[in-house]
Amino acid sequence: MDLGIAGKWALVCGASKGLGFGCAQALVREGVNVLIVARGAEALQAAERTLLDDPQRPAAAEVRHVAADITTPAGRAAVFAVRPEFDIIVTNAGGPPPGDFRDWNREDWVKALDANMLTPIELIKGAVDGMAARGFGRIVNITSSSVKAPIDVLGLSNGARSGLTGFVAGVARTTKLASANVTINNLLPGVFDTDRIRATVAGQAAKTGKPVEDIVAARKNNIPARRLGTPAEFGAICAFLCSQHASYITGQNILPDGGAYPGTH
Repeated sequence: MDLGIAGKWALVCGASKGLGFGCAQALVREGVNVLIVARGAEALQAAERTLLDDPQRPAAAEVRHVAADITTPAGRAAVFAVRPEFDIIVTNAGGPPPGDFRDWNREDWVKALDANMLTPIELIKGAVDGMAARGFGRIVNITSSSVKAPIDVLGLSNGARSGLTGFVAGVARTTKLASANVTINNLLPGVFDTDRIRATVAGQAAKTGKPVEDIVAARKNNIPARRLGTPAEFGAICAFLCSQHASYITGQNILPDGGAYPGTH
C-alpha cells in the first residue's frame, strides 16, 4: 500500500533507538524526509547512518538530526531553527522513573509533566495552525498502555500521560483542525523489545536474583500473543496513522499490546 506521504517532512522525537527509531525508519521507507532528535549525539548520529544506509530508503528521502533535549525550550528552538514547519510530528520522551508517590516532590512532578505532557502540547501548538493552512497534518504521540491500565509504581507517568490524553481528546476534535485534514492520535505501547525494557528486566533480575530469561518468559506469559512487540511493527502502525489513508482517524488511543489489556474500550 502506498501511504501517500512521500516527500513530506517529519519530526520524530526520541528517535535514536527503540520505538522512536522504529517510527523514523518506517517513515523513511515511505519516502518521508525525517528530522530525528534525541539527547545523545553519538547514538543519534549512528541512527542517522543506519537510516541513510537502509536499502529500503528511497533515494530522495532525506535524513537529518539534531542532538537536543526536546523537553526544553532551547531544545525545541534548536529543532525549529533547522526546519520551521513539519507535516508530521511524532512526539516521544522517556518515561519518568517508577517509585512510591509518597517520595515524589513538586520537582519530580514538574519534570514528568514537562517531558510527557507539556512538551507534546508545545509541539502541537507550534505546528497545527501551519498544518491546517496547508491542508495536511499528522501528529502521533507515543504515550503508554498505562494510560488505559495504570500501574501503581508508575504514578508520575500515569498522571502526566493521562493529562496529555485528555488534552488531545479535546483539541483533536476541533473543527478547525479535523476539517483541515489535521489529525492527532496517541499510540499506547504495551511491552516492546527495547533498551528500556531490557534495562528494566536487568534491574529486576539484579534485585530478585532470578535469571533474566525467567523474567522475560513471565512477561510473555502475561501477553496473549506470547511475545514482546518489535519497534519495526510499532513503526508501521505509526506510519499508517501518518498516512493519507488515516485522515478519518483522529483523537484516538491506539493500543498495540499483543492483547494484554483485558478491557472492552
